[in-house]
Amino acid sequence: MKQIQWFPGHMAKAKRLIEEKLPLVDIVFCLIDARIPNASQNPLLQGIIKDKPTLFLLNKADLADEAQNQKWVFSFEKQGIPAMSVNSLTGNPLKQVLDKTKEILIPVFEKEQKRGMKERPIRAMVIGIPNVGKSQFINKLSGKNKAKTGDKPGVTKMQVFLKASNELELLDNPGVLWPKFESKEAAMYLALIGSIKEDILPVDEICLFGIEFLRDNYPKGLSDRYSLENVKDKTALELLDEIGIRRGCVARGNEIDYDRVFKLFLYDFKNMAFGRITIERV
Repeated sequence: MKQIQWFPGHMAKAKRLIEEKLPLVDIVFCLIDARIPNASQNPLLQGIIKDKPTLFLLNKADLADEAQNQKWVFSFEKQGIPAMSVNSLTGNPLKQVLDKTKEILIPVFEKEQKRGMKERPIRAMVIGIPNVGKSQFINKLSGKNKAKTGDKPGVTKMQVFLKASNELELLDNPGVLWPKFESKEAAMYLALIGSIKEDILPVDEICLFGIEFLRDNYPKGLSDRYSLENVKDKTALELLDEIGIRRGCVARGNEIDYDRVFKLFLYDFKNMAFGRITIERV
């Protein structure tokens, strides 16, 4: 498979900054998207973190299948990886995150107490790929709109410690992707949820991939959204055409305007139009 290249200059700079700041923090909060818990992990960052205590936070849990959220958390914990699901858009996970963090850092603070060091706030670095919700997470924990947010990959540009509470300080970072995707499937997942720009891959392939996934795993959500029948019995292309007709995406000569259908479908996929879905399933 041809490797997909993607590594803007600001991401290379962010990687260097993370390496420099890592010794200043006690723990890393690794935000991943609850809909694609594996594909939204950056192997480049995992190599940098190494032995630093880490808490995996399955963010945007409200967009994902609740049963799958629980299965993923159990799967991580079974591997010895501390994890929990959070919703930083409408909920405030400060208490549960802080409690879990304290539990992870018990050995660190016991060692400091024995050395006679004073109590101090926990310092955590927040990392993740673009558009995973890092800034929203920080804003919820701090209770203020301190970190710049947006729905486009790469909104956060600089690093700064922010006070979440008297017990916790957070360091935000720009989202960082890795230089190339070995798996086209992983790139498809990332494009579907908006973590990479859609023009990195052929948009028709992204849409057909998404339709096929919904047909096989969430057929009711697909049929309800577009008033489709016998979804399971149709190919992804047949369903794409039917969506175009149902939504009036027809050009002159009764030809389907695929550009409009693609935009419509991708918008719907990113905005929970099919209900709560998890793309990578345990």
